[in-house]
Amino acid sequence: MQYAEVITAVVGAFLLAWLADLVTGRRGLFATSLVSGVAAVAGWFLAIRVFAVGTMDGWTWVGWSLAGSALALGAFFLFRSKR
Repeated sequence: MQYAEVITAVVGAFLLAWLADLVTGRRGLFATSLVSGVAAVAGWFLAIRVFAVGTMDGWTWVGWSLAGSALALGAFFLFRSKR
């Protein structure tokens, strides 16, 4: 399959967002999906363009992408306002 890595990264980022939303009490899947998606793209950018630890043909960038997503979701729930 030609785009298996991309599909895995997108589905993984959405699953991380869904799990984070589920664990924190269902406050908004759109917000967590947005944070997770933007952070996944940032993780891809760091892996491919900044540090050059992988290429689009490998699976290394998927790990970076999901790690960036997890870190951003953690920061999102740590620093968001709780009224």
